[in-house]
Amino acid sequence: MRETWRWFGPPDPITLAEVRQTGAAGIVSALHHVPSGMAWRTDEVAARKAEIEAAGLTWDVIESIPVSEPIKTRTGPWRAHIDAWIASLRAVAEAAGPRVICYNFMPVLDWTRTDLRYPVEGGGTAMRFDLVDFAAFDLYLLLREGAEADYPPALREMAADRAAALDTATSEALAANITAGLPGSTESWTLDDVRACLAAYDGMGPEDLRGNLIAFLGEVVPIAEELGLRLCCHPDDPPFPLLGLPRVMSTLADYQSVLDAVPSHASGATLCTGSLGVRADFDPVAFVEALGDRIHFVHLRNTTRDAWAHGDRVGFEESAHLAGDTDMVATIRALLAEEARRRDAGRADAEIPMRPDHGHDLLDDLNRQGQPGYPLIGRMRGLAELRGVMAALA
Repeated sequence: MRETWRWFGPPDPITLAEVRQTGAAGIVSALHHVPSGMAWRTDEVAARKAEIEAAGLTWDVIESIPVSEPIKTRTGPWRAHIDAWIASLRAVAEAAGPRVICYNFMPVLDWTRTDLRYPVEGGGTAMRFDLVDFAAFDLYLLLREGAEADYPPALREMAADRAAALDTATSEALAANITAGLPGSTESWTLDDVRACLAAYDGMGPEDLRGNLIAFLGEVVPIAEELGLRLCCHPDDPPFPLLGLPRVMSTLADYQSVLDAVPSHASGATLCTGSLGVRADFDPVAFVEALGDRIHFVHLRNTTRDAWAHGDRVGFEESAHLAGDTDMVATIRALLAEEARRRDAGRADAEIPMRPDHGHDLLDDLNRQGQPGYPLIGRMRGLAELRGVMAALA
């Protein structure tokens, strides 16, 4: 697999020179300063590409061209936003930018965590999702109408106790963590923003949202195909419903349904073992064997589930890359086998771009306090571990 590294552009406290020292060859980036619903410009894509190449690296994957809320709900200026998305694809192609474009279709919030710097054994910190904390936020801070129906009595009781123990500072910190918005973007959310966005999904179920995703792909995939680009959808993070919102990319069956509906190689999957692996029923080898032909990008990270859960919903902590619930060795073995099949078939995309996703804040990371989940040393440790597994299996 091709080793890549997510870089958030010039504001990123990690420099391209430091990324090069990690041994990663490719960069995963985007024009994060461009708001959702606005078109990228060819000159800006070309400038970002030149900046990355001047550092001795290549821009391999775009993550991401944001899919706006109007596109997801097909309300308001959704038509103009799809036109802007298509214009962005054309700008990428005209600038000879990356061929792979990762996106997601999560309503309202992107990844969701309740603690962005949770202390772990050894002195580092990790991101964590605590189901009781989230229920306390939903029930007592956001005050979402109908939220009580989403939680069993025992969980509501624990959430009430947790909320009663929150002071002003901890309440604000919990809300800020959950409403952190899109990583690396200029967007952030207030509680009123969240309530307004939730209202746009009133009455919308999973089939409705999936239909909107398929309709969106029906418009953009033919353009991507024409331009030689490959789109790949990132899974829901976490992979279960939150805030009464539908989720449509949480399981292998979800991916099969969407990819079958748009049967083009230009429409594929981003395999994120950290997101999908939160579910106890996730089998990474089965995912690769079923969808390997259309996996265009891979995020390798790991999580450890809490013992307490409510149905599919569960708390979890982001673990070291080889230490969580997902069998990373088996996952990498399956991906290397898929690459071998592609080489035998003479495919130009035989080498799948991979990045070490997230990581613990370790050592000097604790002083940098950079983008949550994206430390320098923690991710370099993860990359080294993954590189070792790949070398051993090869």
